[in-house]
Amino acid sequence: MRNLKYITIALLAIFIASCGAVKNSNNQQRGTAIGAAGGTILGLIIGNNVGDGDNQTEGAVIGAVVGGVAGNIIGRRMDKQAQEISQELPGAEVERVGEGIVVTFDEGSGVRFATNQATLNTSSKATLDKLTNIMTKYPGTEVLVAGHTDDQGAAEYNMDLSKRRAQSVVDYLATHNISRDRITMTYSGEADPRSTNETPEGRAENRRVEIGIVAGEEMREDARKEAEKQ
Repeated sequence: MRNLKYITIALLAIFIASCGAVKNSNNQQRGTAIGAAGGTILGLIIGNNVGDGDNQTEGAVIGAVVGGVAGNIIGRRMDKQAQEISQELPGAEVERVGEGIVVTFDEGSGVRFATNQATLNTSSKATLDKLTNIMTKYPGTEVLVAGHTDDQGAAEYNMDLSKRRAQSVVDYLATHNISRDRITMTYSGEADPRSTNETPEGRAENRRVEIGIVAGEEMREDARKEAEKQ
């Protein structure tokens, strides 16, 4: 019976994925867009408008929760990974959310871009190198890269800028041992601020890249098998 349940869920996921292109149009109308979806779990969540709210990255991570004993097993693995990220990247904001992790890089924490530019500088690459070194130790995870801007300039321009900046991070991860099959990208322009745009400090916080980390199907299956033995 348990195996039948997992098969049913898997078939449902495949059906939902086939509808993703239609669902994604709603994201674009709302001011948030999704790029090429590599990660199956994250692609389904974001493509079907799950995880909307004040912070889409956190919403997507929460939407990937497994729950139960398997969820507890995943949570412990994420605790360890989050601790390693915090130690290696002390300037980044690292949060454990649900059964996943959200890492936020603003202009003061290691992933920086020149004004109106989307090219990663040497310092930013060094920061991402540290992150990828940790990610490669946890191959069963999926990664969400989300780009954001402040509200300076036209909204359409900011949407494109957030896309290009997120794409720069995705491309760097993908060429440094993180398979594109694990990566999903979103970009929201100025639509999802985390601070006020009325001050220079607030705008600097809003010009950011967020990275969400959740259990992919491989880690979920391992956790389920371990849970069955308990």
